[in-house]
Amino acid sequence: PLPRLPWGRPGVKAVVTAGVFVTTLWNLRCFLYPSEVSGETPRNTEPLMVLVWEWPSKQVPNISGDICHELYGIAGCRLTTEQLLLDQADVVVFPHTRLQPGRDRLPKEKRPGQHWVWVSLESPSNTKALAGWKQIFNWVMTYRRDSDIFIPYGKLVPNQSATVNIPVKTNLVSWVISNYHRTQKRAEVYKNLSRYLHVNIYGKANKKPLCKGCLLPTTSQSKFYLAFENSIHQDYITEKLWRNSLMAGTVPVVLGPPRANYEQFIPADSFIHVDDFGSLAELATFLKTMNPNRYQQFFAWQKRYSVKLYDDWRERICTICTAYPGLPRGRVYPDLETWFNT
Repeated sequence: PLPRLPWGRPGVKAVVTAGVFVTTLWNLRCFLYPSEVSGETPRNTEPLMVLVWEWPSKQVPNISGDICHELYGIAGCRLTTEQLLLDQADVVVFPHTRLQPGRDRLPKEKRPGQHWVWVSLESPSNTKALAGWKQIFNWVMTYRRDSDIFIPYGKLVPNQSATVNIPVKTNLVSWVISNYHRTQKRAEVYKNLSRYLHVNIYGKANKKPLCKGCLLPTTSQSKFYLAFENSIHQDYITEKLWRNSLMAGTVPVVLGPPRANYEQFIPADSFIHVDDFGSLAELATFLKTMNPNRYQQFFAWQKRYSVKLYDDWRERICTICTAYPGLPRGRVYPDLETWFNT
């Protein structure tokens, strides 16, 4: 109790002492319980659990522990393939290549607040059995830039090296092809182009498979590489450009979406587009008669950038945690086939 003066009010010194005491208690509470004082909801310190229903590749790599942070610096992210943890998962990932037609192998129910992700790196031309996937997936994760989670095959990252590295060239054009089908546009273009110049062909289709460590040293010996996509769709720009060509140090001759689409990924002066020419004869002449100075200009991008490949599914899945805070909640794709084929 505070000492009182005869007329019943506390003394000035007592009031000041009490005020200091109350203020000290309040500051201590703010320090110990900041979320309660500010009215904010306490943050969940548990990592985001991402359940991959079936791993995209046949062999499941090590995903134990804090693998996202250890490999890619992505904190607060836990990956698992244990389907028994379905009720605990925040996000469930379904790679299309591992899905069977229909819903018979999917979970029967989705717990409140859980989000399901459909994943595909294939183009619509090579993605079958989409018709049955309606009102199921909350987010899509593909090579398309308008995906909820964008996973390109590669990208250019800033690198102020100011150096240009052009490997020694021993031939003009090369192409690595595993699945050759005459009905594909790339087969038709190659057949007509080969009338005007010689193309060194490697890969299973020509019974010249290259080991994993042999690919880049082989394609790097060519001045030009045919980065021909197996089908032509918006944003469908694969490792044929990023790895086989740009990373190898050869100039890509591309067949795929329009030039303007490529220029959203790489500099305009870093590649040659088949559509730049009125005929394949003109293209062949351009390649065969190019002078050294003009050729070197195609590598100016190396002064500012280097190639980053995305070829590990662990990194792709970990990016879900990076994107998670900004992803829309409560949305479901009414018709996956319609979205993907648009």
